[in-house]
Amino acid sequence: MITATIFLGFVGPWQWIIIGLAILLLFGGKKLPELMKGLGTGLREFKDATKSEENDDKKEEK
Repeated sequence: MITATIFLGFVGPWQWIIIGLAILLLFGGKKLPELMKGLGTGLREFKDATKSEENDDKKEEK
């Protein structure tokens, strides 16, 4: 976690633009929306899973 924070802290706005352009060139404009949709779905499932575990922990405490 700390390593990711350190790494992402050194990446400036121009580097993010270059990374974005490289991803666009690698996957193309047609594939990119599908990738973002999959990423969003995965993040939503992860958040739901963590929330359900927190709710389960609270129920067990009562």
